[in-house]
Parts: sequence; C-alpha cells; structure tokens
Amino acid sequence: MDIILKKDVENLGLEFDTVSVKPGYARNFLLPQGVAVLATPKNKADLEATLEARKEEEAKLVAAANATVDQLKKTNITIATKVGAGDKLFGSINNANLSEELSKAGVQVDKKYIKIPGNNIKRTGKFTALIRLHRNVEHSYEFDVVSDAPPVVEPKAAPAKPKAQQEETPTEEA
Repeated sequence: MDIILKKDVENLGLEFDTVSVKPGYARNFLLPQGVAVLATPKNKADLEATLEARKEEEAKLVAAANATVDQLKKTNITIATKVGAGDKLFGSINNANLSEELSKAGVQVDKKYIKIPGNNIKRTGKFTALIRLHRNVEHSYEFDVVSDAPPVVEPKAAPAKPKAQQEETPTEEA
C-alpha cells in the first residue's frame, strides 16, 4: 500500500516521502495517527503542488543538508567501547551512539536520520551507516568501533619442572 508521509517517521521515511508499507501498518497506525495519507492520484497532485510552493524552502534545506554532508566527509569517528572475548562488544552500538559521537565532533545529526544496517553493531571493526538528511541527500558514512582498553594478554605459565628435578632441589628448613 502506497502512502504519503505528513511527518518524519523513524525507520520509514521523511515528510512528503511516498513509501510503500504493509496495509495493516498503514490502516492501524499511520493513518489513524495522522502521520500519513493514502497515495491517491488527488493526494499525489496535492503533494506536487505543495512541493512546488515550497521550492525555495526545499532549496535551503538541500543546501543545509549538503553542508552537513561536507562536514561529515571531513570528520572521522572512532567509537571506543568495552570489548569482551574476541571482538564482541559488551552491549551494542546503535544510531543514538553514532549521533552522540558526531555531536562531540561538531556535526549535528539527529539519530532518526541515521540508519545502521541491522540496527546495531555488536563487534569491533569498520562499519558504514546511511545518513539521510533530506529526501534528495544521502551519505554513506564510515566509522570504526574499537576497544577502549588495550587487549589483555594472559601471562604464560612457567614450564613445570620434571619431578626428578623437584625432588633434588634442596629445601630450606627454618
């Protein structure tokens, strides 16, 4: 079922996007909440008229989104977190964590615009997130997830002496 979004919906789309969803989701949630309308020919024509009227404002939004993308291209993020055995994380990294790290680096991106494949990260390594700032502006952002502490190396046990040597060593009696 095709619908036109009237508001931004996380993990679905941005305002004025035409998206396809399951009929139950549209009928039971999106339409009653007033978040979307059916994508009928009349509503599509109204959408085109609205977008035409908002052309100047849309141009400003696209310019701001492109400026943010330029900032993202200059910014490298490495998220340090607790790591357990191997490369598994304690907990996970999600779009909110990435948004917070970007804010610390001086780039303001709301978490609802960030899409991480699989919704969260549970291992260390290099990852890519899709940042959609406007319906016409998307950017694939690469970042690293690393351990916040140096890896712990277990000390190797000293080789055991053969029993014959242990018996021969003199012991000090007090």
